[in-house]
Amino acid sequence: MSLIEKISIELGAQEPWPKDVKLFQPYEVEQILLPDNANCLAVQAFLKMCHLDYTVEPKPNAEAMSPTLKVPFIKAGRFVIAEVEGIVQFINGKGITLTEKLDSEQKTDLRAFMSLLHNVMEIAELYVCWVDQETYNEITSFRHGSVYPWPLNHIQNRSKRNQVIKKLSAMNWYKKTLEDVFEEVDKCCEALSTRLGDGHYFFEDGPTELDALVFGHLFTILTTPLPKNDLAEIIRKYPMLIALVERIEKQYFKKETEH
Repeated sequence: MSLIEKISIELGAQEPWPKDVKLFQPYEVEQILLPDNANCLAVQAFLKMCHLDYTVEPKPNAEAMSPTLKVPFIKAGRFVIAEVEGIVQFINGKGITLTEKLDSEQKTDLRAFMSLLHNVMEIAELYVCWVDQETYNEITSFRHGSVYPWPLNHIQNRSKRNQVIKKLSAMNWYKKTLEDVFEEVDKCCEALSTRLGDGHYFFEDGPTELDALVFGHLFTILTTPLPKNDLAEIIRKYPMLIALVERIEKQYFKKETEH
């Protein structure tokens, strides 16, 4: 997080939650991709858990509008804050938190599992969308390029794919096989399921940003049609994680889940 973003968060903490907060993200139906959808849904879940009002503002160029070039981002009064961690920190700075009853060890656990989701689940989603050739050809290239005219759509797709491959290479994921990626996701789900146990949430005092982030990723994977269903099938091996997803969806989004 940059110094300017940190100052904005500190200044924003001094003001009440505005009535006209907007959450910016790509168009859901025709544009948004798996990892972005997961993070956008996670932020929506967190805002709902905090009982904070907001409206979703879809924009074709949401990523370019973001101060970090990543979605989602929110506009809260004079302040623009991007990504899950930044938004959580901004809200915590206003004295609104879901972790006040957690002890230091529990907070360490929370941070560790948040990091696991970003470094495994999100990276696996990027791999599937941009490296797996079948998914790229049938889903990613059309959705990501849908908001641009020809030939700009091909140029933007190539640029984004190169950017993702560079990131995956730096994290030693680019040379993994698809089977390696699925194995990493399985290990991640196993760790999450073990930590959750038979609890309603990851911590007994109620939902936290960890529950919101898990919901965002797992719900998105379970409900997004892909050429290969392996990611969804891995998640379905863990009934307690499925129950968590259904619980959050029903309580905060008022819909019946169907898997």
